[in-house]
Amino acid sequence: MEVVNVSKIVDGPLCISAEDGQRLHDAIASKLRENQAVVVSFQGIETLISAFLNAAIGQLYGEFAENSIKELLTVSDMNQEDLVLLKRVVDNAKTYFENRDKVDSAWQDEVGDEE
Repeated sequence: MEVVNVSKIVDGPLCISAEDGQRLHDAIASKLRENQAVVVSFQGIETLISAFLNAAIGQLYGEFAENSIKELLTVSDMNQEDLVLLKRVVDNAKTYFENRDKVDSAWQDEVGDEE
């Protein structure tokens, strides 16, 4: 089982950009594609926002079966407040990817060409 240290990927204690989240996502996804277990350690992380987690972990639910993620991905060294945020990100990602066409259509209906 490989340990991915988030603070090394983001080069510090701040997880505040989607770009850094994408780098973490890529590290996790490469292991999941090989059916390898991975532990994501948040040791040393002081600030964590949902945009980072959406990019890092949320989008995994659009690429891998939920069972595979549950079986192969473990998160460690995360404080309770951040675990609550992670759960919200995961729940939202699962809802989105289960209803992607409906959500995208509703969004398009709402914003039209404003994006």
